Amino acid sequence: MGLGGCIILIAVGAILTFATDWDMQGVNLDLVGIIFMIVGLIGVATFSSIAKRKRVVVPPTAPVIDEDRHQRGGYQGY
Repeated sequence: MGLGGCIILIAVGAILTFATDWDMQGVNLDLVGIIFMIVGLIGVATFSSIAKRKRVVVPPTAPVIDEDRHQRGGYQGY
């Protein structure tokens, strides 16, 4: 589940918790919404920690100059 799925879970959970007043027999929609929001937040935290781990900064290396290659061919100047 990607970042978009986690955000959708949070949004659906918030809608179930705060924007509905449905009464279903045997199902507490407020609790289901809170569970969706918690799972979405855990997913966002997990996704962001994995994304940070993938971003490895490699320091730039100095270019290697081959002196022999520059002296063999072409105009030498003498």
